[in-house]
Amino acid sequence: MPKEQHSPKCNNTAIALRQKLMEAGKIIILITTGSEEEAHRIADQLLNQRKAACVNIVPKVDSLFWWQGKLDSAQESLIVIKTKASKLKEITELVKRVHSYEVPEVIALPIVGGNEDYLKWLDTTLE
Repeated sequence: MPKEQHSPKCNNTAIALRQKLMEAGKIIILITTGSEEEAHRIADQLLNQRKAACVNIVPKVDSLFWWQGKLDSAQESLIVIKTKASKLKEITELVKRVHSYEVPEVIALPIVGGNEDYLKWLDTTLE
């Protein structure tokens, strides 16, 4: 369905989800890359620009997916980013600009709890 034909209910759901992410304050972002080297390049940019407090790189992730109407697979690297929800838009824009994929995966999940000392560290690191 083209963007301009989304139902009001769909738009309201998307707005509510974005609002929940912002309320959470802290998020985890998942990004897959075509190589470990690409993952390190993206991680370095995110850290050097203080868009992320911590980045984990998980090499050699086997991914299975639909692409252009066919089942496909790839060995990828997974980037796990800990950051503030307010940085999501900037991170998405950066990834779309530098990523080798036509449609890079950028998925954000709210952090709903955890070690309070770690969560405070995340906040202060990104101030």
